[in-house]
Amino acid sequence: MTLPLRLAVLLSGTGRTLQNFIDLIEKGELPARIRVVVSSRLNAVGIERARRHGLPVEIVPRKDYPSVEAFSKAVADILDRAEVDLVLMAGFTSLFHIPPRYLGRVINIHPALLPKFGGKGMYGRRVHEAVLAAGTRESGCTVHFADNRYDHGPTVLQRKVPVLPGDTPDALAERVFREECIAYPEAVRLFADGKVRPPASWASSEAT
Repeated sequence: MTLPLRLAVLLSGTGRTLQNFIDLIEKGELPARIRVVVSSRLNAVGIERARRHGLPVEIVPRKDYPSVEAFSKAVADILDRAEVDLVLMAGFTSLFHIPPRYLGRVINIHPALLPKFGGKGMYGRRVHEAVLAAGTRESGCTVHFADNRYDHGPTVLQRKVPVLPGDTPDALAERVFREECIAYPEAVRLFADGKVRPPASWASSEAT
């Protein structure tokens, strides 16, 4: 594995997860560098976070593409040019059909304990609202290898938090996000060290 690990970050919103990675890299606590940040929205706050730190930014508005396939090809072409080792989905709300050459090199973080509370439309505050509505006593975050289904693919690691009496979606979100800031970088370290790998059945597709 090439070190420092060459990363791409895909986002659609505030870029708080991106900021966490920027801070860790700048402090020398993560053996990686961000080669490109890709946004699926023109007005994503994460774009300005990236630019403040001098990171290359590419904007690929989902609405500009007639199909998931056309949109996904545009994203993959950017990843090719950036020559990245690992792609981090960081609040990327548009479906990205991962081409075979990137299968096993795209990971995602979800703000719940998958397989519960995942799927199309389940992101951000909606997830925490669903957790509270279900009356569950525990939530957390899941880092997983991404495939071509929303919030699906082999789990890399999870971190858990209690759901407290009187919790609001925002309070639970902040508690979960603190764990995300630990879990996602740890997953990247495990990948860089060769300690986590996608299923063997994916390997034959990676080079095509």
